Formats: sequence, C-alpha cells, structure tokens
Amino acid sequence: MDAEVAAAAAVGITRLVQVGVDVVSSRWSAELAARHPSVLAAVALHPNEAGAGGATPEALAEVDRLAAEPRVRAVGETGLDRFRTGPEGWDAQEESFRAHIAIAKRHGIALVIHDRDAHGEILRVLDDEGLPEHTVFHCFSGDAAFARQCLDRGAVLSFAGTLTFGNAGYLREAAAIAPVDQLLVETDSPFLTPVPHRGRPNASRLVPHTVRALAEVTGTELESLCNSLTATAERVFGPWQD
Repeated sequence: MDAEVAAAAAVGITRLVQVGVDVVSSRWSAELAARHPSVLAAVALHPNEAGAGGATPEALAEVDRLAAEPRVRAVGETGLDRFRTGPEGWDAQEESFRAHIAIAKRHGIALVIHDRDAHGEILRVLDDEGLPEHTVFHCFSGDAAFARQCLDRGAVLSFAGTLTFGNAGYLREAAAIAPVDQLLVETDSPFLTPVPHRGRPNASRLVPHTVRALAEVTGTELESLCNSLTATAERVFGPWQD
C-alpha cells in the first residue's frame, strides 16, 4: 500500500479515499486512513453483501462505530445492485441502504452510492429518506437523463475509467451536462482501468487518464478541472490534512 500511495503521489494524485465493502475491509480502510495522511476512508456493507444476508444488526453496528472515527469521512459503498443479486435479496439490500443513509446522516459524513441496474429504485429510496448533505454516485453508470435527476438532487457524480471506453458515449454525454463542482474521479480499483491500460489492474496512479478525458468531455481547461476536483473532494470528504 505504501508503494501504491507513493506511485499515485508521483503523478499528482495526493488525495485518496479507500472504500470498504464489508466489515473486514471497512476496518482495514479505517486503519489505513489513520496511518496515512494521503488517505481517508469510507465504510459500509456493499449491497451484494447485504443481499447475501451480510447486513446483520452486528455488522451495521460496526459500520456505525467505524463511521465515528475521525478519518472515516463517508458511508459507502452502499446502495442497490440488481445485476449480481437476484430478487430474493432485493428487500435486504434496500433495508441495508436505508440503514446506511441513516448512519451517514447521524455522523454528518458523505454517502457513497453503488448503483447497478437500479437507477429508479435508488432515487425512490433517496427521495423517501432524504439525501445527506453530501451524496456521491460512485462509478456513475447512467445516461444524461439520469445524471440530470441526480444533479438536480444535489448529488456529485464520480466517473471511473469507463469514461474513456469507446462504447461509453452515454457516460460522456452525462459528464458533459454536469457542473464541474458536481464531478469527481475515481478508480474502482482494481477494476475499470482507463484506456490505454484497459485490461490491466487499475490503480490510483492511472487516475490522470480519466481526468484528461473528463477535461475533454466537459471542455474545461485541465488545470482548472484539477483545482475543481480537489475543491469538490475536500467539500465532500473534508480536509485530508488539518
């Protein structure tokens, strides 16, 4: 991990968010953030974990406990996934999602949403519960019409390396309509590696490829976009260093 953080810093990526997907990885994320000034943490039970019965009262209580740690700045990945979880797990996913929204609000930290094939259901739950002050759609996967619905609710859209894929014109159309202060970039490491490294494991040091693609899509001067992404990250997650 130290080498990965250093490699990212060498190409100008000095602020990282390590995301948990279950109790073990959430604890690990919090521990990493506690010892690395370049890293903040998000903690949660992934919707597929919830759909498989992992969102027990004890597991949710541990997410709640971790969310109180000073360098844990988001609850995520939480949300809904209709691709890997079948209908038998959807109720459990939604119950877990609602619980995670409540945890984010209770601690006053951001909500990071995993949304796969569940756009309408995600918005329904968010409208029922109300969005936390800062809500991020992780690895945004919708079209421009869905992007508009998210943006109008005040959410931030975070784009991964998929933005650079040749068949992802709909993502570029979505990014193009977003105000620059409602945009973030990410890896979803080790997945969704940007072109020209597609097919290899992803890493934070490859984020500049996505940033350059986003600058082109939005028509924003590169340095200006970088400054905006930094400002938005600190608005959403708070400062990395006091």
